[in-house]
Amino acid sequence: MPVAADHYGDRLMANGNRSTPAMVHPDRWLAFLRVVVGLYFVKSLITKMTVVLVGGFLPVPAVSERWVKVMPNIVAKQASENPLAFYKHFLEGTVLTHPELFAQLTAWGETAVGIGLTLGVLTGLSSGIGLLLVTIYGLATQWMSPGQQGFHLVLFALMLTFLMARAGRVWGLDAWIAARRPESILARRPLS
Repeated sequence: MPVAADHYGDRLMANGNRSTPAMVHPDRWLAFLRVVVGLYFVKSLITKMTVVLVGGFLPVPAVSERWVKVMPNIVAKQASENPLAFYKHFLEGTVLTHPELFAQLTAWGETAVGIGLTLGVLTGLSSGIGLLLVTIYGLATQWMSPGQQGFHLVLFALMLTFLMARAGRVWGLDAWIAARRPESILARRPLS
């Protein structure tokens, strides 16, 4: 007996029961999510990075002075009423006493995560750095609103999924590297 589909696209079995259709191209949908999250992090190129001229002629990326000045204000607000005593102490005693270092780390970290996820290159490493960043940001902001909690929880879950599923193996340079040089360290976990 032929299998028919109803107006919802579900298949109807011979006895009239619905069978759940298989997911179509889950690897591509995972790659799509990886690229979208990567583009979210790539925005740090615009908001936290700039280009400086070394020797007056060689353009190189650098953390913007604006971000170095703004970051301590954001962290002070996050620390002000943070109920996690150990984390409040970390923000006030470590981050705010070394603002330029942490501005550099966050800007370069977000940029690396964004480029890695968007291009699907060193996706494991990029996801691991992203996992660390969203955990740090989540601890800093979790007390501010349920929206902050949810946002960072979703990003945490996505980064963990990208890391474990090797999400760069579809629509990514990791796939290209693995196909051409499978013995390369760049094609192994945890990098790809």
